[in-house]
Amino acid sequence: MIRRFIALTRIALMKINDDHMYHGAALTQVAEHPQFTAINAFQQGGHASRSGFLVNHDIGVYLKYASEPTKPYSEYHFTFHADHLAELEALNKKAGRVFIVLVCVRAKEICCITYVEFEALIAKRRVARGATEDSYLVLVTCPQGKSFRVYVNAPGQKKKALGNRIVPRNRFPNELFA
Repeated sequence: MIRRFIALTRIALMKINDDHMYHGAALTQVAEHPQFTAINAFQQGGHASRSGFLVNHDIGVYLKYASEPTKPYSEYHFTFHADHLAELEALNKKAGRVFIVLVCVRAKEICCITYVEFEALIAKRRVARGATEDSYLVLVTCPQGKSFRVYVNAPGQKKKALGNRIVPRNRFPNELFA
């Protein structure tokens, strides 16, 4: 009897992870949009994604967060490993449109780029490197009073950005429903 109680208690006591809080900030804004109707975790291989979601059944959203900007350039770093890229590709096959949502926690800002823009950044890095890499680092800066800057670093070179994109701060969540 006591063992059963302990087992049930463990099921009921789920921890709140950082991604729950920071992804929740973005998902709340999505849910508050007038055109929002539904959100479900993206299912792949019988498992629910912790980062991928389907909004209104046909909009893919892939969430990442970075807690603090790094010094000295005040960049938020978002790392995409091979498994993230595979999940994004699968989400892209399932959804009509896919967005990468980058939560910059300290800045209290959410940057949104399309999957096409994300692929272009990765492609620029691959071409500059001359090879595929195990992971890719997407960088975001949030200059005061200006739009986001989103880019990847040039391989082997300091202070050189590739694919610098200017992304309006008001793009999220409206762009999802446009």
